[in-house]
Amino acid sequence: MTSDAALRVTLVVAAISALIVVLGLFGAVVRVVCLVLLGAAALLTAPPRVNRGGSWWRILAAGAGASIAGAIIAQPAPTVGGWIALLGGLAVIVAAAVGFSIPEE
Repeated sequence: MTSDAALRVTLVVAAISALIVVLGLFGAVVRVVCLVLLGAAALLTAPPRVNRGGSWWRILAAGAGASIAGAIIAQPAPTVGGWIALLGGLAVIVAAAVGFSIPEE
């Protein structure tokens, strides 16, 4: 991903997807699609992180991983999995906001 606009669109999609997962909006199918979008956003934003500093991307990737892991853990243990997914989703939202606002070097 070389375009600054494409990176920003990807970060917005990641933040909206995380918000849908955190708030539990829509059905299970939509939330699973949002988790897939979170993973895709982490992969797609990996190359441009070099130009914008890497700390926001590490938070984004860890948050996406935690959201996905939390959704899996929530099947047998809803409370623990829910907390992990919540913290991961919040991390994705914060990282997307930081990555969106940092100018390219």
